[in-house]
Amino acid sequence: MDEVLTCENSRVKFFPIMMYAMVMGMSGLTIMYQKAALWLGFTDMIGHLLMMVSTTLFVVISLIYLSKYIKYAPMVKKEFSHPIRLNFFAAISISMLMLAIIYKEVNVNVASMFWYAGTVLHFYLTMYTISFWINNNQELDHSNPAWFIPVVGNVLVPVGGVGFASQGVLMYFFSCGIFFWVILFAILLNRIIFHHQLAVKFMPTMFILIAPPAVGFLAYYKMYGVIDVFATMLFNLALFFTLLVAFMYKNFIKIKFFISWWAFVFPLAAMSISAMLMYHETKDVILLSLSYVMVGVTTMVISVVMYQTVSHVLKGEICVQE
Repeated sequence: MDEVLTCENSRVKFFPIMMYAMVMGMSGLTIMYQKAALWLGFTDMIGHLLMMVSTTLFVVISLIYLSKYIKYAPMVKKEFSHPIRLNFFAAISISMLMLAIIYKEVNVNVASMFWYAGTVLHFYLTMYTISFWINNNQELDHSNPAWFIPVVGNVLVPVGGVGFASQGVLMYFFSCGIFFWVILFAILLNRIIFHHQLAVKFMPTMFILIAPPAVGFLAYYKMYGVIDVFATMLFNLALFFTLLVAFMYKNFIKIKFFISWWAFVFPLAAMSISAMLMYHETKDVILLSLSYVMVGVTTMVISVVMYQTVSHVLKGEICVQE
């Protein structure tokens, strides 16, 4: 997530891996509206339209990044060995897993293709990332919420994996994701409180703190179908981090545009889906109100982020430094 930089001469060469965060955000929005149609009575046309947009976005970004790999392989290898950008390669596999969730009720064959490919790739990226951390001493200042993406992203595997894999396989990914969420959160909190603050361009990644408990809640429910003490705890932790970033709104409203703005979207969508699921199970009117608020806020935020992204793409300002 390097600073925005004009790169008129070679947009492909400087095309950042972080662009996959757009797919994560749009896929999260798609799933949110699919569930809103199911549980809140929204029209299902919105979900269908967003499904096409998310799929197209994934294909286009993948083709561009593949072109970058073919033409400028050293640039891709440089990103893959960068202590911060490395984490965003897992956004590729997470995008696949989210597309699997989107298509599961539409076309199970397409869903299974995305899920198996995404799961295998995410397994590899998790192992590679942790090996990279072990083999290369990491600076504390390099730690940021984006570290959650490759390892905590494992909790997303069970959300779309029911019916595709055994309970044991799904529980393996869930266990790894929850374990590293606790570990990395402790490291990150230590950095933020006792050491240097996050750089301004990384501030939007604070929203990623919402995602692990929110997605963990969804994964736990998918595997066991109950709202028990542990599930409720995960939901309440997701709600706490949502309220925390809302309380800190002044930290975000004046931030200059960076690709990291897409970090706003996926966690908000995950919290919206969690709120709707909790309402569906408990019929609590407060949770119904929360569901509507979250859907509205998520839609508003992604509208702003999408507008800014398109605007900067047209100006040739979405790229990374060498």
